[in-house]
Amino acid sequence: MNWITKLTPPGVKKIFTKRDTPDNFWLKCPKSGEMVFHTDLEAKLHVTPAGHHMRIGPEFRFGYTFDDGEYERLELPDVATDPLKFKDDKKYTERLKLARAKTGTKDAMALAIGKIHGVETVVLVQNFAFMGGSLGMAAGEAFITACEHAISRHLPFVIFTAAGGARMQEGALSLMQMPRTTIGVQMLREKGLPYIVVLTDPTTGGVTASYAMLGDVHLAEPEALICFAGPRVIEQTIREKLPEGFQRSEYLQAKGMIDQVVARKDLPEVLSKILSVLMQTERTAPKIANGA
Repeated sequence: MNWITKLTPPGVKKIFTKRDTPDNFWLKCPKSGEMVFHTDLEAKLHVTPAGHHMRIGPEFRFGYTFDDGEYERLELPDVATDPLKFKDDKKYTERLKLARAKTGTKDAMALAIGKIHGVETVVLVQNFAFMGGSLGMAAGEAFITACEHAISRHLPFVIFTAAGGARMQEGALSLMQMPRTTIGVQMLREKGLPYIVVLTDPTTGGVTASYAMLGDVHLAEPEALICFAGPRVIEQTIREKLPEGFQRSEYLQAKGMIDQVVARKDLPEVLSKILSVLMQTERTAPKIANGA
């Protein structure tokens, strides 16, 4: 205890024990190191002045994607919480509780229906903030549910992927979601409905090895990491230095793995053009996004 603490009256000390302002007013750009004010970042769709596309959650994604930010959120089915009774340094149930408190969602997927420049669409968003967007039973069930909604309403299906791979705490049950989601994609194709994938940073592991690379069209945000095994793992395996930008969106487009790299502000317009052609329907004139 220092001398200032001793002289400070108890009532005054209580006034200053808690901060009344949040500590995230300024965010650091991972690309340039520049500090960006949070309102400026929101106005630019969470893209920094250096062009780095920050990771965003479902609410921001839906708001940027759908016309006037209007959409209908759809409930996702519940699944078994901890079928394997898994525990490492923490219980799986405890990890789920922490992730739910952090994100305000039940799991890594969020589902909504709305219009993208007038084209009604089912949109599924994978949230990397929830345990790295890992693919488990809840995510697999969400994907199947999204496919079923698209089929029942005869609507196109767009997914924004972001994941570190399969959820290890669910073991083989998480790996089973890879063939299950593949069946969902096949269901859409049998009904002649478009399935569009937008790959965001990062999309890796079992997600890349399943539904993330089964789209009719593959778009990606700039400089997104898209791979099965990451660059560091590959370099350690082959003991060679990889090319600059290896496994990033632009590199994969050049190699023919994805169709187009699209800046976040342009995604609604690009998606609506593709969907209107594939669904043979008219779209409304695109609106200028805030900060575009």
